[in-house]
Amino acid sequence: MANLYSSVDSNVRKTWVYLTGFLLFVIGVGWVISILLESSVILYVAVFLSIAMSFFSYWYSDRIVLSITRAKALEKQDNPELYRIVENLSITAGLPMPRVYVINDPQPNAFATGRDPEHGVVAVTTGLLQKLERVELEGVIAHELAHIGNRDILLSTIVVVLVGVIVLLVDFFARVAFWGGMGGRSDRGGATQTIILVASVAMMILAPLLAQAMKFAISRKREFLADATGALLTRYPEGLALALQKISQDPNQMRGASDATAHLFFANPFRGKERASWLHKMFMTHPPVEDRINALRGLNI
Repeated sequence: MANLYSSVDSNVRKTWVYLTGFLLFVIGVGWVISILLESSVILYVAVFLSIAMSFFSYWYSDRIVLSITRAKALEKQDNPELYRIVENLSITAGLPMPRVYVINDPQPNAFATGRDPEHGVVAVTTGLLQKLERVELEGVIAHELAHIGNRDILLSTIVVVLVGVIVLLVDFFARVAFWGGMGGRSDRGGATQTIILVASVAMMILAPLLAQAMKFAISRKREFLADATGALLTRYPEGLALALQKISQDPNQMRGASDATAHLFFANPFRGKERASWLHKMFMTHPPVEDRINALRGLNI
């Protein structure tokens, strides 16, 4: 059965496995393109890009996510009550006090980011602060602190950067194939052109699937574990259950959310997609809200 300690170990392993897999994937793509276009420069560029992006995603992915979501740093004097909640729960969890950010958005939601607990960040929307009672807000904050303690946040945040790079690679390869870019040799035969076209189509099909597989490195089980850990911190599972209920019923769409960042949030930021087709459900990164609420109300704390 999953627990906090096994989750920490698992997430650390997954982080390095996926960073290594990303590095090999980018180099592999560069190697294929360099052969097809008969240019070794492309391979060197791919090697440099993969190493640089792996390094960059480890050290700076949290800043990228905060920039994408337009989160602003919050000081204690800006919202003393929120700051005290985060501070008290951090002490209870035995975690360093994370930086607190706020997102100007009417949808109640939140996420955590940072490469480790010493660089943790908790971001909440203005909608969350306005629409939740104190016990509900404590439940959400405790859930996000659980992600920090469980080491979910590094893996979650890195995926945002790596998925974005994969999408850019697919777009690049498609342009090379369909527009004959990079000034290849003029005597390239029809067979090579066909190979490039087939390879580009394969990339367009396989790369998004790989990106989704990377997202699924962040198992839905992490949400159940963070819910349970958060409930242990507050000693009041009902507060988190009520927060989930209220957030799931809010009709506002989140303006700053995207497919690359959706998995970071406390609840799915895209309203209405919970009842979408089976195909969409297969790629959803959040468990159904009803399952999370039932699991919380089944806890004996």
